[in-house]
Order: sequence, then C-alpha cells, then structure tokens
Amino acid sequence: MSCARIVIAATGSDVGKTSIAVALSRSLCRRGLRVQTFKVGPDFLDPTHLALVSGRPCYNLDGWMCGKDYVLDLFQRKTADADIAVIEGVMGLFDGASPQNSEGSTAEIARWLKAPVLLVTGAHGVARSMAATVKGFTTFEPGLTVVGIIANHCGSDRQASWLTASLVAASLPPLFGAIPRGAFPDLPSRHLGLVTANQQNLSATALDAFAGALEQHVRIDEIIRQAQSAPALHLQEGVTPTAPRVANSTVTIGIARDDAFHFYYPDNLEALQAQGAQLVDFSPLKDRMFPEGLDAVYLGGGYPEEYAEELSGNTGMLDALRDFVARDGALYAECGGLIYLSKGIETRGGARYSMAGILPFWTRMNAKCKMLGYVEVTLTADTLWGRRGGVLRGHEFHYSEIVNPMPAGWKTAYQILYQRETAPIQEGFQRGRALASYTHLHFASRPDAARAFVEFVRKGKAS
Repeated sequence: MSCARIVIAATGSDVGKTSIAVALSRSLCRRGLRVQTFKVGPDFLDPTHLALVSGRPCYNLDGWMCGKDYVLDLFQRKTADADIAVIEGVMGLFDGASPQNSEGSTAEIARWLKAPVLLVTGAHGVARSMAATVKGFTTFEPGLTVVGIIANHCGSDRQASWLTASLVAASLPPLFGAIPRGAFPDLPSRHLGLVTANQQNLSATALDAFAGALEQHVRIDEIIRQAQSAPALHLQEGVTPTAPRVANSTVTIGIARDDAFHFYYPDNLEALQAQGAQLVDFSPLKDRMFPEGLDAVYLGGGYPEEYAEELSGNTGMLDALRDFVARDGALYAECGGLIYLSKGIETRGGARYSMAGILPFWTRMNAKCKMLGYVEVTLTADTLWGRRGGVLRGHEFHYSEIVNPMPAGWKTAYQILYQRETAPIQEGFQRGRALASYTHLHFASRPDAARAFVEFVRKGKAS
C-alpha cells in the first residue's frame, strides 16, 4: 500500500503538535482530500479533535500496547479508502515507554510506517540554537526521515529569516513555516489534558481559523508533496490475527457514552462488533433506565468527577445499574466507570456525592495526578477477558484514588505491573459477572480477549 502520510512530531510537549495537526487536517479536508487521522500513544483526548476535523474516527497507534503487527494492520485497514494520513505524535519525538529505547514513541511508529516526519519546535527565545536542536533530533537515531521543520510561537519575520538561514547553513531539513505567537485559537484544557472536542467547543469557524493560520504561514503544498513521497509499505496479509466479523449479532452490549463517559478506543468497540456484539449507547447522565434487551454493560472512562452531582441525582439510572448487577448481568468498568460503581466520590473541594454503591468503597479526587503510565495485566483468575494466566496491556491516567481498597465480597483478578515500578500490585475487582479496574485496556490488539468477552456474555445469556 502507498497511502500518502505525514507524522507531526515535536521536540517536546506543549509546542503545538495538536494545533498543527488539527490545522493541517482541516486544510487538507478543505482541499477535498479524504483525511485519516491517527494519534501515537494511549491518549483519548487529542483523537477527539482529529476525529471532529476529519469526520472519521481517529485511531491510536501505540507500539508498546499493541505491537508492530497490529499497528501496521490497523493502519492498512483504516487508510484503505483515504487520500492522506495525518499522524500526530506523542510528547517529544523519542519519548515513549522507556528512557533507553524508542519503544512506544513517535519515532518507532514513524519507522514502522516509513513515514516522513514534520518536526515542530518552539521558537520562543531562540535563533541559531534551534538548528542545534534540529541537528540533535535528526541524527539521534537512524531510520527516520525528517523532511521539514515548523517553528511555532515565532516572534517576528526577522526571527523567521534567522531560523531559515541557520537550518540552511547547517545543511538541515528546511523550515516549512514559522507560526507567530497567538496565531492559533486556544484549545481549552482541564486536569486530564485537552477538553474533549465537540461542535460546541470546536466549531467549524474555529477549525477554519486553525487552517487559515497554518495556510498563511506554512507551505502546505510542500507538506503534501513530502507525504506523497512516502514509500510503499509491503505488508503481509493476515499478519495480525484480526478476528473475522461474525455475521449475526448474538449479544447486545450497552456502552455508556455521554459527557461523563466517552474514553473508548474505537477499534476496541469494533473488535466487539466483529465478534457478533451489537453495541447500544446510553447516557448515565440523561437516561433514567437502560435500553431494552441489554446482555452486558461497558462503563468506560471519562469525567464522572466533573458531573458528580448530575450522576448522583439520576437515581433512576443508578437503580437500573444496581438491578442489572443483582440479576447477574455482565458488567465491565474501567477508571471513570469504576468511580461510578463505587459508593461515591469526594471532590477536590471536599463535596461528597453518592454513586451506585456496587463496589463497597469510596473514591476521592487528588490535586495531583495519582497515576500515569503503561501497565501490563496478568489475569490471576478466570475473567470475562479469558482464562487465568492471560496477559493484556493498557495504561492508567487518573487523579482519583480508592479509599480502603480491599472490598469485602470482592476478589482481585489482575496482577498489574506498572512500567516504571518493579513490584506488581493486585487489582481488577471481580465478583460474580462484574469486573472493575482503573486500567484502560487495549484489547483489540489481543483478539482472544475480545472473543472471550463476547463469549462470556453469550454464555451468561444462555444460562
């Protein structure tokens, strides 16, 4: 396959990768191109911006969670009908799961995809020193093709000319553009990062402003030319054991989806559908009861802490959830979903709001991040993900914590090894057909796990 593709990488966080990826995607769409977006790493929030811009789901490419075969297979499938792929990196170009190698980094994905790299740098307070930074990034590891530089937060036309000259003098990739400070609209953020994008907080007018700023200061035609220069990828068909789609839906899974719950990898949900699951959305914020005929409920992550009062006040939905579990319905919850299943949440301001009370402990918010990083999960008991001994990968990012974490009547089903720790912990709270954890799993890259989930629901339905 030879889909045109470009990686938007950076020298570090907060230099404008997302703004530039959004602006470029909008500009390409305005030219009539079918744009498929991707995000390197496990993030849920940046992909909402890229999906809104392109009108297509944005997929995560994560080398550590998913592995090379899955990443290549996913890229191949999702770009089959696209004209160009825009791949936003994570943190700095070489930042990932390890301080010693490029595993989980943007550089790893760029090498696997043989994709040209557009390097974004911060221009505030630098001139020739930017050339030294670029030289370091272009020579640090072999196998990468940095085709151009974008200097963001530039102070003046004179500074831009100095940056251009410094790169030319050092025989480095050219400056594709210098974007002045304040050229882009602000992207609102909160404690987990950017606010989830929707048409209210990222309107068509705002998207056009992003594209207009980029088109004024950056050579878009040259970016397209470089993206089209990417060599063909020779991929082996069927390398990844992607599960075949089951013809007839045999189970129905309710997916909590609203402003409070919406952290889902789209390929995770597609993996469940491929195994014969029909997915039905419902809103814990607005709906008073479940949709009819649910065989299982999936409570994903999100911002339940931001909507604690509304969630606590919707007693009809909380009663429906308790009744579903009491009738031994299959239930899976992760991160924000775990908070919703708890007795309640204590906010940073000290307010306490009751929740479902299925998990017999409280949760509370902290001022500082409680956990951020990759995790490897080994099943220590049979679960809806499969038999004891199975291994999955995922990540955690949360400011909340469990108060008195060993719930009576519940057992742990996970042994979790954090990427930056040496001693595993016991987690994954399980009782009957319910399972809850702080870990966001990427199970689409483990087809046996998606198959086990749907089969677990199917067997419970038949019993």
